[in-house]
Amino acid sequence: QVQLVESGGGLVQAGGSLRLSCAASGASVSIRPMGWYRQAPGKQRDLVAQISGGGIANYADSVKGRFTISRDNAKNTVYLQMNNLKPEDTGVYYCNRLTNPLWSWGQGTQVTVSS
Repeated sequence: QVQLVESGGGLVQAGGSLRLSCAASGASVSIRPMGWYRQAPGKQRDLVAQISGGGIANYADSVKGRFTISRDNAKNTVYLQMNNLKPEDTGVYYCNRLTNPLWSWGQGTQVTVSS
């Protein structure tokens, strides 16, 4: 059974930075397309960043130029570097693979950006 554990969230002022981590166990993330998703309060969970098996990254327009997705194959971990954070980036962040069926969701990590 695959387990995903997200960490690195917190409370930060607008303009600040955070680095999120997603540690996977039970499966390798090194060659799989992976994504970071954000669920803002009262809204659906949306994909904000993705990385292909070959390492090509794509981003939602709302985070392009500010977020960077990467992974460390040796640590079986996917990262999301978030810079110049804005209040609208507030939400719970989750990682998962991009292909169906998705793995069971982790607990997520809360990011709160104050203005």
